[in-house]
Amino acid sequence: MGIPTTVIRHADERLAKCSLTPLHGRPEITFLKASHNFRFDATGFIVLAVDAPLLSTADAGRPLLLLDSTWRLLPKLRQRLDGAPVFRSLPQGVRTAYPRVSKIAPDPAGGLASVEALYLARKLLGDDDPTLLADYRWRAAFLENLSAANRA
Repeated sequence: MGIPTTVIRHADERLAKCSLTPLHGRPEITFLKASHNFRFDATGFIVLAVDAPLLSTADAGRPLLLLDSTWRLLPKLRQRLDGAPVFRSLPQGVRTAYPRVSKIAPDPAGGLASVEALYLARKLLGDDDPTLLADYRWRAAFLENLSAANRA
């Protein structure tokens, strides 16, 4: 069935551009919208963050929490978490295939599209589920980037 995953989407995130939209309806994924007074107890959840210890199989067994937002709005979304989440990062060197263009703020060099981050996190936790990428337009390019990073 896959790792239980909760996706919290920033209220200003555009669904039409969201790489996770095709995953709606999957039984192991719960989607929540962070409206004005939204709070979430993230105790025990793995939350992906670029400045955290590396995710590994030692983290298996914990649910995954994915914050879905532009990089600029991510700090505000992260402030809506309560409790004691477990922050983890993804390996450096994996390039996104998503054609990012931000006119407001630069994206981190190691930043991935949400569906790319979800796939890689679950793969690292022992749940390699290629169906997560089935409807991702840049799937082939991302898998090639991932393969290249593993060869480096």
